[in-house]
Amino acid sequence: MFSHIMVGANDIAASKAFYDATLGAFGIGPGTMDDKGRVFYMTPTGIFALSKPIDGQPACNGNGSTIGFAAPSPDAADAWHAAGVANGGTTCEDPPGVRAGAMGALYLAYLRDPAGNKLCALHRMPA
Repeated sequence: MFSHIMVGANDIAASKAFYDATLGAFGIGPGTMDDKGRVFYMTPTGIFALSKPIDGQPACNGNGSTIGFAAPSPDAADAWHAAGVANGGTTCEDPPGVRAGAMGALYLAYLRDPAGNKLCALHRMPA
């Protein structure tokens, strides 16, 4: 459904370190910086990117917005969460764990990145 997601960052170096660590927990290589100072994480299923806002205003998080990353396992979600906390992220929501709902059992872990963007690692538990 999505070709890419780009989030704003005020400190590209801090955000790159955070995403290199968290996405690295899923086996995704370090981001690549282009000549405009944007950082791209390329995968076969999509692109995640970081950029200073082009309007020159400070980056800010979207209230009510969450970006979800597919985690291959609960252990990977935990590694993602730990890497994020160790690299400038802050935990939010409930602690990582299984939550049951209309979409079945999900293993969820939530963080805020250095710019305040809300993130989730999600693993769909077997039925």
